[in-house]
Amino acid sequence: MAMTSLNISLPQQLKSYVEFQVADGEYGTPSEYVRELIRRDKQAQLARLEKSLLKALDSGSIRITTKELAGRPLLELLEEKLSERPRKRQKK
Repeated sequence: MAMTSLNISLPQQLKSYVEFQVADGEYGTPSEYVRELIRRDKQAQLARLEKSLLKALDSGSIRITTKELAGRPLLELLEEKLSERPRKRQKK
């Protein structure tokens, strides 16, 4: 994967914390540590999105059977279902 740079400013206390994490040996560089935090954040956001989508499914406004879901990404199927729903007309 091609890499690019992103410069960030941190208060000394956070900089020291990142440096400690690297010195502790779990991460080779501050960049590895920051990349890991970003990956974790992405996973957490995806989990929140999935929870919201499942809540919408539970509301009954969209129905998906396990047969429909078999072997398909949930987001793809939801997009398809949403495009099939009649759109409410906006009042003028």
